[in-house]
Amino acid sequence: MDSDDITIGFIGAGNMADALIKGLTTSGTYSRGQLAISDNDPEKLNNTCERFGLKGYTSNIQLVGASNVILLAVKPQVIKVVLEEIKHAIKEGHLIVSIAAGIPIKMIQSIVGNNIPIIRVMPNTPALIQKGISAISAGGTATSAHLDTAKKIFEAVGKTMVVDEEMMDAVTALSGSGPGYLFKIMEHLAEAARKYGFDDKTSLLLVIQTVLGAAHLADESELSLSRLREMVTSPGGTTAAALDFFEEKGLGDIIEGAIDAAYRRSIALGKGI
Repeated sequence: MDSDDITIGFIGAGNMADALIKGLTTSGTYSRGQLAISDNDPEKLNNTCERFGLKGYTSNIQLVGASNVILLAVKPQVIKVVLEEIKHAIKEGHLIVSIAAGIPIKMIQSIVGNNIPIIRVMPNTPALIQKGISAISAGGTATSAHLDTAKKIFEAVGKTMVVDEEMMDAVTALSGSGPGYLFKIMEHLAEAARKYGFDDKTSLLLVIQTVLGAAHLADESELSLSRLREMVTSPGGTTAAALDFFEEKGLGDIIEGAIDAAYRRSIALGKGI
């Protein structure tokens, strides 16, 4: 699909649509005139349109008629209703891109038809600051050109990787939900800092910079995560004491169990819709 001919219609004015629109317009990947949005909440729709200078639609069907890339940025619980609403407006020239967690391509295909190109994407919330990671899978009649279009959209908010769709539930459990796990850990670190007498601002600074620095170090270093851990762990030292406690409490089992719970929930979402 030629970039100049692409018009992207976002169904749903939530956080991820907001992040994508911000990334696309800030980077200049697409012009504001190539983007439009619809939502059943007039206040939310007007707010998004005013902030980004977009055309808004209260009708999803009208949005589909004005766009050739339909980006489904709705909750998985309502995607079937949305697809049933717009299915007769979708033509062969459309590309459907879905970011609904757990929703398989075959479910979308069963409603809109087998002749429509469909791309499934699992982004994550750091896309809000253009630091996300998005996994992309192609289905239906999607071609490499359609895949390139999807990659171009999501590269505006971070990095992308192409995966087989069978890996999407695992991606959802790892990177899609992953920021939530890390925020929870950060909450506990900040609470520990406050217990030792640091104020809220100092506690937050210590935690954020520690996590941010560790992530940058892991990203920029050629060393493995295990080796980086060993570099900060002196025998009999403070880090070793904490890591020994983690081991005693079964941290590895807790993390793996949590990810497995998210993985199973992602599968259930797809089957339950």
